[in-house]
Amino acid sequence: MILSKLSLYQFSIELDRLLPVGKQRIDNRSGLVLAATADADTSERTEYVEISPLSGHDVDGNPLTGFSQHSLAQTVTELTNNLPALLQQPVDTLLDLADNTEQHAIAFGLSLMHAKLMGSLDGHSLESRTIPLIYRNQDEPLSAVAERVKALASNVHAVKVKVAQTSLEDEIQLIHQILAIRSDLKLRLDANRGFELQQAIEFIACIPLNAIEYIEEPCRQPGDNPHFYKAIEAPWALDESLNDPDYQFEMQAGLCAIIIKPMLLGSLNKLQALQHVANEHAVRTILSSSLEASLGIDALSRLASIVTPDEIPGIDTLAAFSQDLLQSSGKAKCLELSDLQLLLKL
Repeated sequence: MILSKLSLYQFSIELDRLLPVGKQRIDNRSGLVLAATADADTSERTEYVEISPLSGHDVDGNPLTGFSQHSLAQTVTELTNNLPALLQQPVDTLLDLADNTEQHAIAFGLSLMHAKLMGSLDGHSLESRTIPLIYRNQDEPLSAVAERVKALASNVHAVKVKVAQTSLEDEIQLIHQILAIRSDLKLRLDANRGFELQQAIEFIACIPLNAIEYIEEPCRQPGDNPHFYKAIEAPWALDESLNDPDYQFEMQAGLCAIIIKPMLLGSLNKLQALQHVANEHAVRTILSSSLEASLGIDALSRLASIVTPDEIPGIDTLAAFSQDLLQSSGKAKCLELSDLQLLLKL
């Protein structure tokens, strides 16, 4: 298969409500769409991937920290400089470029495009699976969160809850309110390194331990996580740590899962290599979104059904988006290529 056409587009979608990025909040999501056509004998195939580094600024104008290490502008520059060399080359050259870039969003996007063009994602994820995301909006009353919990379907048995966002007292109250409404729920707590060690211990000590599936990155200093487990015996997971360029898997006391955001991690090969090492230590691998638009979420859903078929991914972030992107999730407006800014056409 030969790459015969390549195009790059930019999108920007307003959010109907703020989305949490750690302790920060965003009201807009911007990114890129890469379109590629590959020819094989008498047939051709066109596919689209979203490439959306989680960077930029929050609602207060402050730079987003702790996620993508490259800006959208840097991503645009690298792609516009390198895509022309791929034209009329074999599809496998996408993987060569993915292996040689330092930008994780590009590495993931190009390896995903290769998988799509090769048909590796075809026929998967016909039924959407996700863990509902529960978080408290700024100045939102607890009663509003309670209504969202009451609205959960009866077949939902786990939720992801953002914590380390406000005061310990408020968040403990939030957890107990959720469990009072649905005592059957298992909690995937996400602290985004928001607690000091003693805070994390105090927080978990006030919650029924049997209701906790795990807590992601409980401590501000990752080295404190095993001490947290020793003190309270609550299972924990890694998330942000995986995005460190120097990260190497190391089994630690209490580590039960790794939460992979592919857009932040890199290529599919890197994802599967990390998953393999984790499996050897009986550590679960769970895929999670980087707040992609619907095109990216659809790909994550399909990918999860292939690489983690026994795990439900954390991709419940589309409700905040005012519009879909190429792939409809049922919103009133679905952006098409003609609605996007064309940056490059080859």
